[in-house]
Amino acid sequence: MKAFADKQRGLSFSGFIWIAIGLVFVAVASMKLIPAYMHSEQISQILKAIAQDPDMRTATVHDIKESYSKRASINYITDITAEDLDIEKSNGQLILSANYAVKIPVAGNMTLLLEFNPSSQ
Repeated sequence: MKAFADKQRGLSFSGFIWIAIGLVFVAVASMKLIPAYMHSEQISQILKAIAQDPDMRTATVHDIKESYSKRASINYITDITAEDLDIEKSNGQLILSANYAVKIPVAGNMTLLLEFNPSSQ
């Protein structure tokens, strides 16, 4: 019996606590990071949709920004405004891009800084 008991190993209570803390940290970080990445993807999709719209190729900068504002409002995007967009027209092609950063508080004085640069290309 003693030889059998020596070979039995299990998870100690302190080991369990450390694993639980690690899992909680990963879960909380994921819950805070996923929305920022989803918004970035939505912004990219909006910029691509505007750039591919035939009516927007001949539109004024004001009309392009207004179109972005409407689409962003529908998707509840507040990370960037129409004023943050970089708009270029070259060879009849509309190129939209933006650079922005999102600060996500983690705990106490710890924050995560995510930098995004979505584009219509």
